[in-house]
Amino acid sequence: MSDDVIITPIIGLEIHVELATATKMFCRCANRFGDEPNTHVCPVCLGLPGALPVMNAAAVELAMTVALALDCTVPDFTKWDRKGYYYPDLPKNYQISQYDLPLGARGRLAVPVTGDDGVVTTKTVRVKRAHLEEDAGKNIHDRGAGTGVDLNRAGVPLLEIVSEPDMNGVAELLAYARAMQRLVRWLGASEANMQMGQMRFEPNINLNIESGGRTYKTPIVEVKNLNSFRALERTCAFEIQRQTAEWRKDPEGFSLETLGKQNRGYDDAGEKTVFQREKEEAHDYRYFPDPDLVPVTISDDWRETVGGTIGELPLARRQRFCDAYGLAPAEADALTQDAATGDLLDAAVATGAEPKRCVNLLLGRGAAMANERDCAIGALGVTGVALGALAQMIDAGEVNATAGEKIFAALADGDADSPRQIAERDGLLAVRDSGQLAAWVDAAIAANPQAVADATGDGKKQKKAFGFLMGQVMQKSRGAAQPSEVQKLLSEKLS
Repeated sequence: MSDDVIITPIIGLEIHVELATATKMFCRCANRFGDEPNTHVCPVCLGLPGALPVMNAAAVELAMTVALALDCTVPDFTKWDRKGYYYPDLPKNYQISQYDLPLGARGRLAVPVTGDDGVVTTKTVRVKRAHLEEDAGKNIHDRGAGTGVDLNRAGVPLLEIVSEPDMNGVAELLAYARAMQRLVRWLGASEANMQMGQMRFEPNINLNIESGGRTYKTPIVEVKNLNSFRALERTCAFEIQRQTAEWRKDPEGFSLETLGKQNRGYDDAGEKTVFQREKEEAHDYRYFPDPDLVPVTISDDWRETVGGTIGELPLARRQRFCDAYGLAPAEADALTQDAATGDLLDAAVATGAEPKRCVNLLLGRGAAMANERDCAIGALGVTGVALGALAQMIDAGEVNATAGEKIFAALADGDADSPRQIAERDGLLAVRDSGQLAAWVDAAIAANPQAVADATGDGKKQKKAFGFLMGQVMQKSRGAAQPSEVQKLLSEKLS
């Protein structure tokens, strides 16, 4: 075997997304996380004899929205199938799903990928299918010796998005997963909160190895039920390393032809994957059309109506923010995590505000407050009109940046006054009186002789001492002085 070995990871990803409907997929039980176990169940989701499912049209429309945004073909006719599924978290012993006629097929998602050199490229990942099904319940393993089953989640509408094996490394896999989370949130199809189980990953990983003029393919491993980007990243990195080591020990035996496919689980504590079982194939699930549900027929009018709600997608808006507003890619990326935040920036710029000033407010105080409240920047409650007015006041020198942050915080706290009214009420308007500015500067100089000596000397303390005096003036002015004017006047007096 030659030492010249080229190893290419081949990765596909199944993403399970719980849809943001009020009720479950085939019954009227509430689709709500965090309530007492087994309080949102009925004869339909418990699979009791004689109970008949009724399709949730809102779930179908949300699934269609995602499929169309992914440029999938949404067919005129699709149907429901029963998938044999013998586990305690699905009491019917089958799952209502879609097999050969999915709701969406043959789509794609363009994903920005940042390389190790910092260069951003675009990777297009093909989407094989996007089909609608019902979720299973949840096994609870923290109840002593026994395992509990919570069926509140059983029957929740679940969209499974299956990619082609187009990704060739951890960076591409993570970029695709994050882009999909952003897309479904953007469309309002799902909150995609992984701590609540609303988005889960199942990567399929194997290696294509070129060595000695031959091509080797390692066994395909599907890792089940990953619920964080961290777990996805570490799973993929571990599998690439593990499969490489296994192949080097036995190139002929550790192959797809010999071992086929298998399911593994992720051990978070050990940061490794562990064998679970050989992977099931389609015939193992005994698919057949569900006799209790009529097929779904989609008219051109319905398809066009749903497609008309999609609007500008995240990647297109990200590029527009860079081109039209002159934003850095990182800034544009941060402001296109959800539709409402980008809408807020557009609305502020439409008032005549300078984009960069608005961005500074949004990604400064706005981002800090959103992080504290665990919400998007666009959900803070600041309007585009108010943001635009505040940005223009800062650019006109009517308030300084510090006062601007205080006004932004007041707006986010629900203050009904305009930015100008808040500034006037709270004494935040910039002081332009040169006499008053000079008095504050003189007071700061008189009160801090050592800082004055350091600031006028030639030592290493000069810059720090000048900054200290600046801070003292701003403190005396309660933030009302313009920093540029203070700096100019302080420099003149010290020299």
